Amino acid sequence: MCVVAGRAARVTKWPEKTLFNAPFPAPASLSSFSLHSLQESGDQSEEEPREPSQAGGMGTLWSQESTPEERPPVEGSRPWAVARRVLTAIQVLGLLLCFSVLLFYIFQNCGPRPCETSVCLDLRDHYLASGNTSVAPCTDFFGFACGRVKGTYNSFQELATKNKNRLRRILEARNSWYSGSGEEKAFQFYNSCMDTRAIEAAGTGPLRQVIEELGGWRISGNWTSLNFNRTLRLLMSQYGHFPFFRAYLGPHPASPHTPVIQIDQPEFDVPLKQDQEQKTYAQIFREYLTYLNQLGTLLGGDPNKVQEHAFMSLIITSRLFQFLRPLEQRRAQGKLFQMVTIDQLKEIAPAIDWLSCLQATFTPMSLSPSQSLVVHDVEYLKNMSQLVEEMLLKQRDFLQSHMILGLVGTLSPALDSQFQKARRKLSQKLRELTEQPPMAMELFTAIRDALITRLRKLPWMNEETQNMAQDKVAQLQVEMGASEWALKPELARQEYRDIQLGPNFLQSVLSCVRSLQARIVQSFLQPCPQHRWKVSPWEVNAYYSISDHVVVFPAGLLQPPFFHPGYPRAVNFGAAGSIMAHELLHIFYQLLLPGGCPACDTHALQEALLCLKRHYAAFPLPSGTSFNDSLTFLENAADVGGLAIALQAYSKRLLWHHGETVLPRLDLSPQQIFFRSYAQVMCREPSPQESYDTHSPPHLRVHGPLSSTPAFARYFRCARGTLLSPSSRCQLW
Repeated sequence: MCVVAGRAARVTKWPEKTLFNAPFPAPASLSSFSLHSLQESGDQSEEEPREPSQAGGMGTLWSQESTPEERPPVEGSRPWAVARRVLTAIQVLGLLLCFSVLLFYIFQNCGPRPCETSVCLDLRDHYLASGNTSVAPCTDFFGFACGRVKGTYNSFQELATKNKNRLRRILEARNSWYSGSGEEKAFQFYNSCMDTRAIEAAGTGPLRQVIEELGGWRISGNWTSLNFNRTLRLLMSQYGHFPFFRAYLGPHPASPHTPVIQIDQPEFDVPLKQDQEQKTYAQIFREYLTYLNQLGTLLGGDPNKVQEHAFMSLIITSRLFQFLRPLEQRRAQGKLFQMVTIDQLKEIAPAIDWLSCLQATFTPMSLSPSQSLVVHDVEYLKNMSQLVEEMLLKQRDFLQSHMILGLVGTLSPALDSQFQKARRKLSQKLRELTEQPPMAMELFTAIRDALITRLRKLPWMNEETQNMAQDKVAQLQVEMGASEWALKPELARQEYRDIQLGPNFLQSVLSCVRSLQARIVQSFLQPCPQHRWKVSPWEVNAYYSISDHVVVFPAGLLQPPFFHPGYPRAVNFGAAGSIMAHELLHIFYQLLLPGGCPACDTHALQEALLCLKRHYAAFPLPSGTSFNDSLTFLENAADVGGLAIALQAYSKRLLWHHGETVLPRLDLSPQQIFFRSYAQVMCREPSPQESYDTHSPPHLRVHGPLSSTPAFARYFRCARGTLLSPSSRCQLW
């Protein structure tokens, strides 16, 4: 036994990789293998006697010199055979015992260690402050992870606020920059914004100058009845304001997604929606009317005249809003977009001088009457044009006031405190009425690889579609942190070369607006347009660009509590990893739409989609909370798939990389921390959702994916049949 133990003790000198990567045989197989081998060896020694061995170990038991009378019995001696088998069994049992003790020692000392660094302790405290451990995780994991979240808390919003504070500390630090550099202009712009004395001293002067350039308005008494399309052209090209429709450069809706001018419905400053209650609709209009009256009065208008023009502006907005057709309706009619030329658009909506307005807006592009455009809602443009023509005949001054009031609202952040105060008050009132809720490469590589592995196992994809999907993932461009130009001084200097600051803050803002518009147009005119970031580096919104086939994860997102290099891997994979996987699945949205995957097993795919819809519809929601499942379905699918892919990537990382840590004194295993971190991303105060929100309420974004993941029920020991451990699950991704 001492010899056996001595051999087993030397096992501890094996490399750690061998211990964790080489599969150990099960005790039963080890036992049968050892007995069988020793029996074969014993049988051989009986048939052919060997010379005494000089080796150590078991050979020493039979290597001592002895007389023939003292030697063990030879072949045919039954007592000796029994004794040999008994001794062999004792040796094997001793080996198994020592081996078991060794394994226990190894795994006891190589299990997850608590992470005691400051970032881990901060995260632990954050989890304790937001979670409620008295809630049963198997029936309400959202309450378990987010039960103490109060007010308007939002995990993304909190991170965005922290990022803005970091940015502010950078901008307020005293630094010297090269003259004319991008950094110097950024600091100058910030200082100009913070110089409230100069802004207050300028008062309404800069804004009055802008209004006069547009022809003035009857509210102030100085109004020149300029050509309507001239004013509209100036608003679109010089101020980035589109009062009746939106015109922008975007990828063609159909492959190959080349850039094309698109004409779409306008974005109203008033938060209206199609299914709004009449009472709420009226209250919103009253608040907005009050706001427009304040704007006109601040600009020196006669109160009675201001009220009349403000009211007519709301009438115009209301009528334009009534012309809108919901996205679902246009999709059902197969009229999501239509290709027309500028000449054809002129026939559809003759009130607008389309060629002149678009040419000024998209300079230096060269446009002609035969230029093709993408129009998203032809019927809206027809009705809008008729309304403009009616007002040009009898109420041209009201039309002018409507355009200028909209511009003033847009420019309010660059105006003095009175305008900003009015805007803040309006925003607060509208929030009260609508109850709208506030809303690193290694990690990504692991997530991407897990997705590719998963694509090979989808039953509704045939081999051709799987290969296509894998190619799309392989060709995907990934951008993290900040865009290239923001990281290189020379590129930043070129980026800001056309921005002219001063003589007042408003003029600086307008210079930025014009520069941005020209930059966007110029980028599309390049032979191979480069992808331009749609978010700032400090923002927290990741996105996938279908036209450029690029996924972007800004630096602002990869911050605590979603990601930190010092966090346990479970946190990074559960939070940031699930977000990355979610965005990757946006690549395959088209496959889930009707007719989007003709080579797929249509029956299997439709069964999986229907199952997922029923699964989400069965969940209870907090009182007063609602959502539009037709709008949220694709995001629900990405939530479920994103969690599954992140978990698969994390499980593989655990298999090949030991040394995971846990958050101290939370009494959660690494896998439980993974799910806890996923839920933490969704934490915010439950409240009624806007019907046009494409994401489900936070409860559903937690419970839907968790209940679709068998591992969650296993690691939290959820009884079969509980809310988050259903008897059957959907298999989409």
